[in-house]
Amino acid sequence: MRHRKAGVKLNRTSSHRDAMFRNMVTSLFKHERIRTTDVKAKELRRWADNLITLAKRGDVHARRQALAIIREKDVVHKLFAEATERYGAVSGGYTRIVKLGRRPGDAAPISLIELLSSEDDRKKKKTKKKKKAKAPVEKKQVAEKKEVKEKTAVKEEVKEEKEDKAIVLESEVSAEDAAEKPEEKVAEPMASEVTEKTESEPEPEKAEDKKEDIGSKE
Repeated sequence: MRHRKAGVKLNRTSSHRDAMFRNMVTSLFKHERIRTTDVKAKELRRWADNLITLAKRGDVHARRQALAIIREKDVVHKLFAEATERYGAVSGGYTRIVKLGRRPGDAAPISLIELLSSEDDRKKKKTKKKKKAKAPVEKKQVAEKKEVKEKTAVKEEVKEEKEDKAIVLESEVSAEDAAEKPEEKVAEPMASEVTEKTESEPEPEKAEDKKEDIGSKE
């Protein structure tokens, strides 16, 4: 039974394994991300978390313990200078592992292990995600407003067309009335002439009657 024996062997001796992870954790803190196999990335996370907790403690003893593991002094100074600002309010979860697929040569599963950003960067990313989530809602509102405007414009056009048609019909009716009135005026004088003629016709008869009366008297 393997009590109190954490970690993986990776088919290596303990000295080889310790040297390998010391090199890997130094590269991780130096470049902030490296690519390796899934098993090594999961084991490297344990080493990185322990070193970040030492850096957050920040005393001389913790610095010496970190120098016993990390191979470069500049990396240790950088880690201790940024640890409190970057991971001060977080107790764990300092790294992220992203699976990338399989390696072309031996088809080994490869992962990307990287250090997480500070709390301010996380907050900014969250606000950006929220803004991006709100953007489709705003687009929908703008689209709805455009549809309402288009519908109102169509209704106004229909109203204008109806009004134009009504005006045209009224003008046609008025033109027809105007065309009918002159015919009536022309017909009235003809009727008056006929009446005058009928009234003027009996006058010659009266003259002849007068002549006959005069002849009879003679």
